[in-house]
Amino acid sequence: MTITLITGANKGIGFETAKQLLVLGHVVYIGARDVERGEKAAAALGARFVQLDVTDDASVSSALATIDAAEGRLDVLVHNAGILGDGVIDGPTALRVFDTNAVGIVRVTEAALPLLRRSSNPNVVTVSSSAGSFWAVNNPDRPEFNLPLTLYSASKSAATMLTVQYAKSQPGIKFNAIEPGTTATDMTAAFGIGRSPEESARTVVRLATLDADGPTGTFQDDTGKLRW
Repeated sequence: MTITLITGANKGIGFETAKQLLVLGHVVYIGARDVERGEKAAAALGARFVQLDVTDDASVSSALATIDAAEGRLDVLVHNAGILGDGVIDGPTALRVFDTNAVGIVRVTEAALPLLRRSSNPNVVTVSSSAGSFWAVNNPDRPEFNLPLTLYSASKSAATMLTVQYAKSQPGIKFNAIEPGTTATDMTAAFGIGRSPEESARTVVRLATLDADGPTGTFQDDTGKLRW
């Protein structure tokens, strides 16, 4: 039995990832900031719910303590929670975007490490973005070249770097970051672009179900490793 926690999983890619991992036999905890939405999503899938706001230390600690008490370990952690932070660029907005998209990874990872170390095949997946890839945003052939998302892009650069550095500092745990593909979610509704969350979730699931000898410290999409 594989115990999995997905942050920001009440909708979009996180929700579809939860659905697909449940089919594969995982015990999935849906982490969501909003209790009503999170409980509704968990009930719809047959998953379990923990209130988890990645910007709140107490919320993160409580969520992992709940999983610890119920399961005693964590096998898979998927960092999916994120915000776009488009519109006005100022200090408060920057703090909010980085707190969710980058600092939140640190909060949840640090709280989860003791549980992950009890797993026989611990695995962490960060849903990042090629919008944070220096290679992609400087390549005119890539869609990220013209993407006007300064804070989101910078925060996703940080998310990928955190993933790589955790892979180095925690050699017993796999850490990989993913570009899920341009996806039609609430977050991208204003752009009117993207494939289905179900399709993008398949790539997350592939990395979330790696064997013990799988790669670590990589940034990938559905075609394999990416430059960043």
